[in-house]
Amino acid sequence: MTGMVSLEVTMFFLILVGFAVKRFRLVGEAGKGVLTDLVVNLILPCNIIKSFMIEFDMQVLKGFLSILLISTVLQAGCILLGRLLYGRDHSGKSKCLQFGVICSNAGFLGNPVAEEAYGSMGLALASIYLIPQRIVMWSAGIAVFSNGIDKKQILKQTLTHPCIIACNIGLVLMFTQFPLPQFVVDLITDLSGCNTVLSMMVIGMILADINMEKIWDRDIFKFTVLRLLIIPALVYLPCRLLNMPYLVTGVSVMLAGMPAGATTSILALKYHADEEFGTNLVIFSTVCSIVTIPLWGIILG
Repeated sequence: MTGMVSLEVTMFFLILVGFAVKRFRLVGEAGKGVLTDLVVNLILPCNIIKSFMIEFDMQVLKGFLSILLISTVLQAGCILLGRLLYGRDHSGKSKCLQFGVICSNAGFLGNPVAEEAYGSMGLALASIYLIPQRIVMWSAGIAVFSNGIDKKQILKQTLTHPCIIACNIGLVLMFTQFPLPQFVVDLITDLSGCNTVLSMMVIGMILADINMEKIWDRDIFKFTVLRLLIIPALVYLPCRLLNMPYLVTGVSVMLAGMPAGATTSILALKYHADEEFGTNLVIFSTVCSIVTIPLWGIILG
């Protein structure tokens, strides 16, 4: 519990640094985009590869299969839930809400939380957990905005995503226990070490754009309760009833309770689906997650 509080305090102040950097214009909007691309395309993949540099045994394999099953079931449930709650209304606002239920920010915010809370094994489990979400994001997620699915585009987006490629490399290294040259290990480790700092700073930069006069919306509040409290609770209870391993339960619940992904506002802008509402949805749920993430950490013990 002390470690979780210390982790959240550190991450909170890193977010404040990012907030100050953006608010005082030390980094502009273009700089924020470049920093985000750097994290997603280089730092995070190195972070994922490093997480698989562990000794492999059957217990590790069982953990991977367990969390993959949990994530797959959860994603299927989120697709159905999103359609049930928001699928009948084809407005831009409803499309943002539906996509937010399907795809959280676990791919960006979840990895550093999993690593800091549960170490390398936690990060490896998080990387496996995110595979179904990445596939769903480029299929059912895109279909929410575009009203169609291009199977070739889905396959291309999935196979060429830097984090999926990193996952594949990491799995090969773990299964084969192939020893990399020390300078390569050091390089990956050093780049991986930047993940938490840069990820939290980018979150802070996003929060710097908040407009308190426009952000309050009843639909956004209801969505935030669903995304940050109800969905992770629906993961937590079955995991406890089925007596799932501690790490599998912890990582699954933490990542299930992540806020709306930044992709929500990006796709809303691309497909002209009320990008202002989508941005406010991301920002408000992210602000609230600063409170709910440590709350789930305390519940998980």
